[in-house]
Amino acid sequence: MTILIKYGGNAMGAGGDQALLAELAELRAAGHAVILVHGGGPEIDEALTRRGVTSRRVDGLRITEAESLEIVEAVLCATANKRLVRACLQRGIPAVGISGEDGGLIRARRATSPSGEDLGFVGEITAVDPAPLQALLDAGFLPIVAPVAIAEDSAHAYNVNADTAAGAIAGALRADAYITLTNVERVLRDPADPTSAIQKLSIAEAGAFARSDGCESGMKPKILAAIEAVSTGVARAYICAAKPGAIAGALAGNATVIA
Repeated sequence: MTILIKYGGNAMGAGGDQALLAELAELRAAGHAVILVHGGGPEIDEALTRRGVTSRRVDGLRITEAESLEIVEAVLCATANKRLVRACLQRGIPAVGISGEDGGLIRARRATSPSGEDLGFVGEITAVDPAPLQALLDAGFLPIVAPVAIAEDSAHAYNVNADTAAGAIAGALRADAYITLTNVERVLRDPADPTSAIQKLSIAEAGAFARSDGCESGMKPKILAAIEAVSTGVARAYICAAKPGAIAGALAGNATVIA
Protein backbone atom coordinates (compact mmCIF):
# COMPACT_ATOMS: atom_id res chain seq x y z
CA MET A 1 0.00 0.00 0.00
CA THR A 2 1.34 3.45 -0.94
CA ILE A 3 0.39 6.16 1.54
CA LEU A 4 1.11 9.87 1.10
CA ILE A 5 0.84 11.98 4.24
CA LYS A 6 0.63 15.75 4.26
CA TYR A 7 1.81 17.18 7.58
CA GLY A 8 0.59 20.75 7.96
CA GLY A 9 2.72 23.62 9.22
CA ASN A 10 0.20 24.36 11.99
CA ALA A 11 0.40 20.74 13.16
CA MET A 12 4.21 20.50 13.13
CA GLY A 13 6.26 20.65 16.29
CA ALA A 14 4.87 21.01 19.84
CA GLY A 15 5.44 17.29 20.46
CA GLY A 16 3.33 16.23 17.49
CA ASP A 17 6.34 15.16 15.47
CA GLN A 18 7.03 12.18 17.74
CA ALA A 19 3.51 10.78 17.38
CA LEU A 20 3.80 11.06 13.59
CA LEU A 21 7.23 9.43 13.52
CA ALA A 22 6.00 6.51 15.59
CA GLU A 23 3.26 5.85 13.04
CA LEU A 24 5.64 6.24 10.11
CA ALA A 25 7.85 3.55 11.63
CA GLU A 26 4.83 1.27 12.16
CA LEU A 27 3.61 1.75 8.58
CA ARG A 28 7.02 0.90 7.15
CA ALA A 29 7.35 -2.12 9.43
CA ALA A 30 4.01 -3.34 8.04
CA GLY A 31 5.44 -3.13 4.52
CA HIS A 32 3.77 0.07 3.32
CA ALA A 33 5.49 2.62 1.08
CA VAL A 34 5.24 6.06 2.72
CA ILE A 35 5.84 9.59 1.44
CA LEU A 36 5.69 12.66 3.70
CA VAL A 37 4.97 16.14 2.35
CA HIS A 38 5.30 18.90 4.94
CA GLY A 39 4.32 22.53 5.31
CA GLY A 40 5.97 25.30 7.29
CA GLY A 41 3.84 28.46 7.13
CA PRO A 42 4.26 29.51 10.78
CA GLU A 43 8.04 29.03 10.60
CA ILE A 44 8.17 31.07 7.40
CA ASP A 45 6.20 33.88 9.09
CA GLU A 46 8.66 33.87 12.02
CA ALA A 47 11.68 33.92 9.71
CA LEU A 48 10.26 36.79 7.65
CA THR A 49 9.60 38.78 10.82
CA ARG A 50 13.15 38.18 12.11
CA ARG A 51 14.53 39.46 8.81
CA GLY A 52 12.22 42.47 8.83
CA VAL A 53 10.52 41.36 5.61
CA THR A 54 6.91 42.42 5.32
CA SER A 55 4.59 39.63 4.26
CA ARG A 56 1.45 40.65 2.38
CA ARG A 57 -1.45 38.45 1.36
CA VAL A 58 -4.01 38.77 -1.42
CA ASP A 59 -7.10 36.55 -1.41
CA GLY A 60 -5.47 34.58 1.42
CA LEU A 61 -2.32 33.90 -0.64
CA ARG A 62 1.15 35.09 0.41
CA ILE A 63 2.79 37.41 -2.13
CA THR A 64 6.35 36.08 -2.53
CA GLU A 65 8.95 38.58 -3.73
CA ALA A 66 12.55 37.58 -4.47
CA GLU A 67 13.72 38.27 -0.90
CA SER A 68 10.77 36.36 0.54
CA LEU A 69 11.40 33.42 -1.81
CA GLU A 70 14.95 33.07 -0.50
CA ILE A 71 13.60 32.79 3.05
CA VAL A 72 10.75 30.45 2.07
CA GLU A 73 13.20 28.15 0.29
CA ALA A 74 15.61 28.18 3.23
CA VAL A 75 12.93 27.39 5.81
CA LEU A 76 11.13 24.69 3.83
CA CYS A 77 14.05 22.94 2.12
CA ALA A 78 16.57 23.26 4.94
CA THR A 79 15.23 24.04 8.41
CA ALA A 80 11.87 22.24 8.42
CA ASN A 81 12.77 19.46 6.00
CA LYS A 82 16.08 18.50 7.56
CA ARG A 83 14.65 18.59 11.08
CA LEU A 84 12.15 15.91 10.02
CA VAL A 85 14.89 13.93 8.26
CA ARG A 86 17.06 13.95 11.40
CA ALA A 87 14.11 12.92 13.57
CA CYS A 88 13.36 9.99 11.25
CA LEU A 89 16.98 8.85 11.19
CA GLN A 90 17.07 8.93 15.00
CA ARG A 91 14.19 6.44 14.93
CA GLY A 92 15.91 4.23 12.41
CA ILE A 93 13.71 5.36 9.52
CA PRO A 94 15.84 5.80 6.35
CA ALA A 95 14.49 9.18 5.30
CA VAL A 96 15.70 11.35 2.41
CA GLY A 97 14.70 15.00 2.22
CA ILE A 98 14.05 16.56 -1.16
CA SER A 99 12.04 19.45 -2.58
CA GLY A 100 9.87 19.75 -5.64
CA GLU A 101 12.89 21.20 -7.43
CA ASP A 102 14.94 18.02 -7.13
CA GLY A 103 14.78 15.90 -10.26
CA GLY A 104 12.10 18.24 -11.63
CA LEU A 105 9.58 16.62 -9.28
CA ILE A 106 7.17 19.60 -9.35
CA ARG A 107 7.05 22.05 -12.26
CA ALA A 108 5.16 25.32 -11.95
CA ARG A 109 4.38 28.58 -13.70
CA ARG A 110 3.71 32.01 -12.23
CA ALA A 111 0.33 32.18 -10.52
CA THR A 112 -2.13 35.01 -10.05
CA SER A 113 -4.71 35.46 -7.30
CA PRO A 114 -8.42 34.78 -7.94
CA SER A 115 -8.83 38.54 -8.32
CA GLY A 116 -6.08 38.66 -10.94
CA GLU A 117 -3.24 40.14 -8.86
CA ASP A 118 0.35 39.08 -9.44
CA LEU A 119 1.70 37.00 -6.53
CA GLY A 120 5.38 37.19 -7.37
CA PHE A 121 7.17 33.86 -7.06
CA VAL A 122 4.06 31.88 -6.19
CA GLY A 123 3.63 28.94 -8.51
CA GLU A 124 0.73 27.15 -10.13
CA ILE A 125 1.65 23.48 -10.57
CA THR A 126 1.76 22.38 -14.21
CA ALA A 127 3.35 18.94 -13.93
CA VAL A 128 4.53 16.34 -11.44
CA ASP A 129 7.14 13.73 -12.33
CA PRO A 130 6.96 11.00 -9.66
CA ALA A 131 10.12 9.23 -10.92
CA PRO A 132 12.45 10.69 -8.22
CA LEU A 133 10.06 9.59 -5.47
CA GLN A 134 9.51 6.18 -7.00
CA ALA A 135 13.26 5.65 -7.21
CA LEU A 136 13.63 6.49 -3.52
CA LEU A 137 10.72 4.22 -2.57
CA ASP A 138 12.13 1.36 -4.66
CA ALA A 139 15.46 1.79 -2.83
CA GLY A 140 13.73 1.50 0.54
CA PHE A 141 13.77 5.16 1.57
CA LEU A 142 11.03 7.35 3.02
CA PRO A 143 10.96 10.58 0.96
CA ILE A 144 10.24 13.80 2.86
CA VAL A 145 9.16 16.50 0.40
CA ALA A 146 9.37 20.28 0.86
CA PRO A 147 6.71 22.08 -1.23
CA VAL A 148 8.95 24.24 -3.40
CA ALA A 149 8.60 23.85 -7.17
CA ILE A 150 10.88 24.63 -10.07
CA ALA A 151 9.96 26.86 -13.00
CA GLU A 152 9.16 25.22 -16.32
CA ASP A 153 12.43 26.62 -17.73
CA SER A 154 14.32 25.58 -14.54
CA ALA A 155 15.46 29.19 -14.05
CA HIS A 156 14.23 29.64 -10.47
CA ALA A 157 12.05 28.24 -7.73
CA TYR A 158 8.39 28.84 -6.97
CA ASN A 159 6.61 28.80 -3.63
CA VAL A 160 3.61 26.44 -3.92
CA ASN A 161 0.84 25.61 -1.48
CA ALA A 162 1.79 22.49 0.49
CA ASP A 163 -1.71 20.99 0.29
CA THR A 164 -1.81 21.54 -3.46
CA ALA A 165 1.64 19.98 -3.87
CA ALA A 166 0.73 16.96 -1.73
CA GLY A 167 -2.51 16.29 -3.60
CA ALA A 168 -0.78 16.56 -6.97
CA ILE A 169 2.03 14.21 -5.91
CA ALA A 170 -0.45 11.70 -4.48
CA GLY A 171 -2.32 11.68 -7.78
CA ALA A 172 0.85 11.31 -9.84
CA LEU A 173 1.90 8.33 -7.70
CA ARG A 174 -1.64 6.90 -7.78
CA ALA A 175 -1.32 6.38 -4.05
CA ASP A 176 -3.73 4.10 -2.25
CA ALA A 177 -4.34 6.71 0.46
CA TYR A 178 -3.75 10.45 0.80
CA ILE A 179 -3.94 11.64 4.41
CA THR A 180 -3.94 15.30 5.44
CA LEU A 181 -2.97 15.83 9.08
CA THR A 182 -4.18 19.19 10.33
CA ASN A 183 -5.62 20.83 13.46
CA VAL A 184 -9.24 19.59 13.26
CA GLU A 185 -10.66 16.10 13.87
CA ARG A 186 -12.86 16.30 10.79
CA VAL A 187 -13.99 18.91 8.29
CA LEU A 188 -16.84 20.96 9.77
CA ARG A 189 -19.80 21.92 7.59
CA ASP A 190 -20.24 24.93 9.90
CA PRO A 191 -16.89 26.07 11.39
CA ALA A 192 -18.74 27.49 14.40
CA ASP A 193 -20.55 24.21 15.13
CA PRO A 194 -18.33 21.34 16.36
CA THR A 195 -21.26 18.93 15.89
CA SER A 196 -21.33 19.54 12.12
CA ALA A 197 -18.40 17.21 11.37
CA ILE A 198 -18.51 15.59 7.94
CA GLN A 199 -17.90 11.83 7.75
CA LYS A 200 -17.76 11.26 4.00
CA LEU A 201 -17.91 13.27 0.76
CA SER A 202 -18.04 12.28 -2.88
CA ILE A 203 -15.94 14.31 -5.30
CA ALA A 204 -19.03 16.26 -6.35
CA GLU A 205 -20.07 16.90 -2.75
CA ALA A 206 -16.54 17.99 -1.84
CA GLY A 207 -16.50 20.42 -4.77
CA ALA A 208 -19.82 21.93 -3.73
CA PHE A 209 -18.60 22.29 -0.15
CA ALA A 210 -15.37 23.98 -1.31
CA ARG A 211 -17.50 26.59 -3.09
CA SER A 212 -19.74 27.18 -0.07
CA ASP A 213 -19.43 29.84 2.60
CA GLY A 214 -18.89 27.11 5.19
CA CYS A 215 -15.49 26.18 3.74
CA GLU A 216 -13.03 28.51 5.45
CA SER A 217 -9.94 29.76 3.62
CA GLY A 218 -7.56 27.40 5.48
CA MET A 219 -9.69 24.34 4.72
CA LYS A 220 -10.37 25.13 1.07
CA PRO A 221 -6.90 24.14 -0.28
CA LYS A 222 -7.10 20.91 1.72
CA ILE A 223 -10.46 20.01 0.19
CA LEU A 224 -9.33 20.98 -3.30
CA ALA A 225 -6.12 18.96 -2.93
CA ALA A 226 -8.13 15.92 -1.82
CA ILE A 227 -10.42 16.32 -4.84
CA GLU A 228 -7.37 16.56 -7.13
CA ALA A 229 -5.84 13.45 -5.59
CA VAL A 230 -8.96 11.29 -5.85
CA SER A 231 -9.77 12.60 -9.33
CA THR A 232 -6.33 11.56 -10.60
CA GLY A 233 -6.08 8.05 -9.24
CA VAL A 234 -5.90 8.02 -5.43
CA ALA A 235 -8.32 5.52 -3.91
CA ARG A 236 -9.31 7.64 -0.90
CA ALA A 237 -8.36 10.95 0.71
CA TYR A 238 -8.63 11.57 4.45
CA ILE A 239 -8.59 14.80 6.48
CA CYS A 240 -8.05 14.46 10.22
CA ALA A 241 -6.27 15.87 13.27
CA ALA A 242 -2.57 15.31 13.87
CA LYS A 243 -2.48 13.26 17.08
CA PRO A 244 -1.22 9.86 18.28
CA GLY A 245 -2.71 7.11 16.13
CA ALA A 246 -4.08 9.60 13.59
CA ILE A 247 -3.03 7.69 10.48
CA ALA A 248 -4.35 4.31 11.65
CA GLY A 249 -7.51 6.05 12.81
CA ALA A 250 -8.00 7.76 9.46
CA LEU A 251 -7.58 4.52 7.54
CA ALA A 252 -10.20 3.00 9.85
CA GLY A 253 -12.61 5.83 9.00
CA ASN A 254 -11.94 8.26 11.86
CA ALA A 255 -11.63 11.23 9.50
CA THR A 256 -13.47 13.07 6.77
CA VAL A 257 -13.17 10.65 3.85
CA ILE A 258 -13.30 11.82 0.23
CA ALA A 259 -13.78 8.99 -2.26
